[in-house]
Amino acid sequence: MGDDNSLQRTFLRNAMRAPYLERAEERALAVRWRENRDQEALHQLTSAHMRLVIAIAARFRNYGLPMQDMIQEGHVGLLEAASRFEPEREVRFSTYATWWIRASIQDYILRNWSIVRGGTSSAQKALFFNLRRLRAKLTRNGDERMSDSVYGEIAEAIGVSLKDVATMDVRLSGADTSLNAPVAADSEGATSERMDFLVDDAALPDETVSDVIDAERRSRWLRDALGVLNERELRILKARRLSDDQTTLDALGHHLGISKERVRQIESRALEKLKKALIETGPDMTSYA
Repeated sequence: MGDDNSLQRTFLRNAMRAPYLERAEERALAVRWRENRDQEALHQLTSAHMRLVIAIAARFRNYGLPMQDMIQEGHVGLLEAASRFEPEREVRFSTYATWWIRASIQDYILRNWSIVRGGTSSAQKALFFNLRRLRAKLTRNGDERMSDSVYGEIAEAIGVSLKDVATMDVRLSGADTSLNAPVAADSEGATSERMDFLVDDAALPDETVSDVIDAERRSRWLRDALGVLNERELRILKARRLSDDQTTLDALGHHLGISKERVRQIESRALEKLKKALIETGPDMTSYA
């Protein structure tokens, strides 16, 4: 750990000691890198701007992430800026690189600040960082919670919904908590975890499998039992008992050319035959007849 700290101090010291570049020097290095892919030119250009990376990373030190990691991410943004920079536009490289460095560090924070992933759109990023800053300001002023009016102002300014602002505020109000974190100990000293208090209303795997097997058995028993019915009995029973759109006695009688009373008698007889078949196939299935 001591060696790591020493290396980090050395890195920071060297970065802060790197010479500043005049506009002409900066442009010449950028041209050499863009046109000739001169690695030495790239090294000089980026080394001279590492103090900018460190300064921008320092603005985000309150997010609880390692400073060295944020500097590394900022360096990635610096290299991206160097690859896209157009010297002929007469814009200072530091001005152009600032956006890329900040964007790279912000992306790193959004990926690692919480195990719960939030939105990565530009609006969601703006909401995350502006809301964080505003919450810190309100805390300094002694306010514990933001009002709905403040939520509305932020939502309108950033272009997100009021619900998005409220949801993000809740996320920023507390750190992630492990489900395996201990919460209490019983009289015997055994420790409970948060996971132990989660309730899942879904059936257990063995219950699910059992239900599937039972359903298959019921379907097979019913199919076998229906085999004792003749064609007309089966047709009436399906229309009257096994169809979502139950057919009336009148409609069936008219279709079969018999009276509705005769249809009722055939249906009753078919049910008795079916019940008897179910009892003979499996006595425990009588309740389904």
